[in-house]
Amino acid sequence: MKTLIEKINKLKKEKNAIILAHCYQKPEIDFVADFVGDSLKLSQEAAKTNADIIVFAGVYFMAQTAKTLSPEKKVLLPNVHSGCLMADMVNKEQIIEFKKQHPGVTTVCYINTTAEVKAECDICVTSSNAIRVVRALNKDKILFLPDANLGRWIEKNCKGTEVIKYAGCCPTHMDITVSELEKIKKEYPNGVILMHPECSEESLEAADFIGSTTEIMDYVKNSKEKEFIIATELGVMQRLVRDYPDKNFYLATPKAVCPNMKKNNLEDILHVLETEENEIIVEDTLIEKSLLPIRRMLEIK
Repeated sequence: MKTLIEKINKLKKEKNAIILAHCYQKPEIDFVADFVGDSLKLSQEAAKTNADIIVFAGVYFMAQTAKTLSPEKKVLLPNVHSGCLMADMVNKEQIIEFKKQHPGVTTVCYINTTAEVKAECDICVTSSNAIRVVRALNKDKILFLPDANLGRWIEKNCKGTEVIKYAGCCPTHMDITVSELEKIKKEYPNGVILMHPECSEESLEAADFIGSTTEIMDYVKNSKEKEFIIATELGVMQRLVRDYPDKNFYLATPKAVCPNMKKNNLEDILHVLETEENEIIVEDTLIEKSLLPIRRMLEIK
């Protein structure tokens, strides 16, 4: 692994490239990453740099977002088969049909969507800012896609706003069930349950804290507690174990592993840096349309 890391870091300098690593990636990718975090934040950080090449160790929609925010840069995806099962649950035709069924209703999309879907929506949200953004819209009714669980979480916290939810979900977070939580809580009764809002409504009722990946990691950082049950993807727990050796972490279920996120590896990163294959192409007109809902979101403070 040391040789791989050295080769990657050498090529990064030669090609003026940066590497972005989502928190769900294998932890060894952090050794070559310039930025590690949530998808939108990574794309924003990349846009601030003067890099010529962005290698996004994540999934396809994330690399698309990086291209949207940095159209002048070359964006590469280490493994072209690394897609998002949730994002793939809705395409352009399906969002157009969803809107037709509810004419005139503001359409809010999760950042976990393709550029083609974002282009058909009014505003975008992340799991960190969804409640704040929807409250700021001050609408009686919105359409939300693709994650119905996040939609329910938004509706619960935005009184007076009806959320018409698209029937999508994150299969990895759906595997964190009530029975799995009861089992792990019985084993570690002092464990504080930290859960992502993509989990089911029933499971969320067991949570001590609900938040995005970054919010979960910040909670651990600022907490005086010593035991935590992590109810999100394995990669988050692996980084917490590494960064906070004085605290104990338990994964809510061994099923909480995103197979697509784990498709990227150091060999893939080296390969795309060498060959510049798997370039993400987003047409200029699509960049303009898909950037609008992101800009509207960022304008809300």
